[in-house]
Amino acid sequence: MSLSTSDTGRLKQYVEKLEHLEEERKELQEQVSDVFKQAQHDGFDVKILRKVLRLRRMKTQDRTFEEELLHLYLHALGMVSEKEGV
Repeated sequence: MSLSTSDTGRLKQYVEKLEHLEEERKELQEQVSDVFKQAQHDGFDVKILRKVLRLRRMKTQDRTFEEELLHLYLHALGMVSEKEGV
């Protein structure tokens, strides 16, 4: 099995583009890491920041459903009272 010259050229372009994107992703991840380190240095909790980011990406109805379900489970386990919120 072999590739035509045209296919070989396109394959090479895809591979080079993917390599470039992988490098960009690595650089972006380093920047994200730096921002989390800065936030932590300023006294913010990185674990909570990650959770906030995850919640902000969710649709409002999905987030509300998750919060209600979490409250239901915590209440069933005796971890919150009727008066407490989550």
